[in-house]
Amino acid sequence: MNILLKNGDEIQVDEGCNCAAAAAKISEGLARSAVAAKINGVLCDLSATLKNGDTLEVVTLKDKEGLEVYRHTCAHVLAQAIKNIFPTCKLAIGPVIDSGFYYDIDFKTPITQDDFEKIETEMQKIINSKTAIERFELPREDALKLMKKYGESYKVELIEDLPDDAVISFYKQGSFTDLCRGPHLPNTGKIKAFKLTSLTGAYWRGNEKNKMLTRIYGTAFEKKAQLEEYLAAVEEAKKRDHNKLGRDLGIFMTSDVIGQGLPILMPKGAKILQILTRFVEDEEAKRGFMITRTPNMAKSDLYKISGHWAHYRDKMFILGETDEHGESANGEEIMALRPMTCPFQYQIFKNGLKSYRDLPCRYSETATEFRKEASGEMHGLIRVRQFTLSDGHIICTKEQVEDEFKRCLDLSYDILDALGMRQDVTFRFSKRGKSKSDKYIDNDEAWNKTEAMMKVILDDLGLTYVEADDEAAFYGPKLDIQAKNVYGKEDTLITIQIDFAAGESFEMQYVDADGTKQTPFVIHRSSIGCYERTLALLIEKYAGAFPLWMCPTQVKVLPITDRTLEYAEKVCEKLMLAGIRCEIDKRNEKIGYKIREAKLDKIPYVLVVGDKEMEEGTVNVNKRGVENKDTVKFESFLKKVVKENAEKTIF
Repeated sequence: MNILLKNGDEIQVDEGCNCAAAAAKISEGLARSAVAAKINGVLCDLSATLKNGDTLEVVTLKDKEGLEVYRHTCAHVLAQAIKNIFPTCKLAIGPVIDSGFYYDIDFKTPITQDDFEKIETEMQKIINSKTAIERFELPREDALKLMKKYGESYKVELIEDLPDDAVISFYKQGSFTDLCRGPHLPNTGKIKAFKLTSLTGAYWRGNEKNKMLTRIYGTAFEKKAQLEEYLAAVEEAKKRDHNKLGRDLGIFMTSDVIGQGLPILMPKGAKILQILTRFVEDEEAKRGFMITRTPNMAKSDLYKISGHWAHYRDKMFILGETDEHGESANGEEIMALRPMTCPFQYQIFKNGLKSYRDLPCRYSETATEFRKEASGEMHGLIRVRQFTLSDGHIICTKEQVEDEFKRCLDLSYDILDALGMRQDVTFRFSKRGKSKSDKYIDNDEAWNKTEAMMKVILDDLGLTYVEADDEAAFYGPKLDIQAKNVYGKEDTLITIQIDFAAGESFEMQYVDADGTKQTPFVIHRSSIGCYERTLALLIEKYAGAFPLWMCPTQVKVLPITDRTLEYAEKVCEKLMLAGIRCEIDKRNEKIGYKIREAKLDKIPYVLVVGDKEMEEGTVNVNKRGVENKDTVKFESFLKKVVKENAEKTIF
């Protein structure tokens, strides 16, 4: 048989040859490093059989897919070890994630991380056995019988959701069999370095109405050194984790009696949010945005027009009793807290007929918004139920869309530069693609035209982006500006969206140059995104040592004695009059103690003033991150710090 390789070469193999044998034909070294293969672009096991004319690509651990196969196999080794130790448990799912893998398990008796050692020992036994891993397939009914026989109720539920004619695959390693799409390593001995990392709760299928399962996280690498490097990075990440560091620094807190996903910004956090808000609103004003202030709730009627009632209702906090169709169950008015500002700002546009000369209309708002996130999805400030969004909408002609889109991106660039985050972000073109899900507005022509329009814009901008199908907003495609937290988890920071439906849904019109009434396009945009999420990422990026311009306290003045208190107060007053946020530590404590405490609070500048400084009009400057102290004229320091603050210097 003739087999075509990725590089265009052809090799001759015997009839019925599998991918492993073909890899050996290419080279023994390649065969040893192979973990999976691609036949005609489809990822498969090395045991998969080739046919004449097939295209073959051998996958190794140097490939992203290869590492995923490696880690997925490790997840199944974990499941086998768990069943060996806890035979009464029931297995749910065990997918690969960016940092490794996890497996959701229903234990009769809860386990803790103290059990990890014996689980890892059992896993190592399975690995050392070098047990062959074999794939087999069954019709749906036979698959159901097999999983019922094993008492795996969660697997049964998964199979029941598959079509009647589905052929279902399983993987067997020794006495252990698991439902899985695959592919897997050829044997367990291929796993060289792994570690179980954490344990948490997770609702079955992510639904808080379902049972809470135990989720065990782990990771695996080709080499022990790689694993050790990763674990060291995780330990460093824990030090920067905003959920811990933000609390330790007194930036935010949570309260059980208030509720999950409802963080409280303490004075430091509230001050940072105020600084960022003022900065963003000023930058938006410079670019022609008109600020609005709209209600936090509205009647369901508004959301029915926008489409949110049909496509987003499950994510909304509804005030009033509704039936299964979202209608009033008792005849009383139904209200809902807003998950967005767009339909509110559309009412402003509609307040008086607009001319083409009035367009584009740019509206912005620092808005409090509410989204009904599932309990298992919430994390610190990253994902919450109440948040503050730099929300805004541009209502414009079709001809203005490209220029306005670019202006939105330029604004976000400028803000990211000021935050020191420009180099940290990536771009995702989120589309409906071929999805026919009812979560999207049903208008193929509009979708195709709008996605094509956005692609042209993104390509003209020269952006490097990934395309993500089935990730669009329900009303149109979007550019998602992505950022990762310290653990590598990616979230959307900023989004710019093109909406082809809102103009028509809300009967928005403008009078064109020829006197005809036309329907505008809408661009949804955020210039900094969710402030809480941005704050979380900033805490992690700077480990709490924020750039000077956004620090809640920029300078702290420490008088050595009561004699120098009056001079310290004058220094502080002049700094504050110059727009610098300054505090005095008047406590009767030793100066060394006060300096150390200020450093722990990550204050950018600590000024120590004693008798000498008072006499000479100087200050002793302790700069964050710099060991050497410097005594300078106060006026010189004042000029320097004002300049740094104005220029938003990052150090």
